[in-house]
Amino acid sequence: MRETSFTELRTQVRRYFDLVETGETVRVPRKGQPIAEIRPIRPGPPSWKRRTAAPLTIDGGAVSALILAERDG
Repeated sequence: MRETSFTELRTQVRRYFDLVETGETVRVPRKGQPIAEIRPIRPGPPSWKRRTAAPLTIDGGAVSALILAERDG
């Protein structure tokens, strides 16, 4: 769990929300006492970052290999 001041959170909000998006919880204290926690709704990275796509193929060959062959030839 990360801990940050409100001032740091305010100036680095994108950084802290990126951490939350990857599954971390961020705690914000005031006068040494925690007053808030920002936590992900779902554990782990968002589904669009976890998703893996099958390689594109044309006539059984990977498109990336066909592109590279075309560049060389």
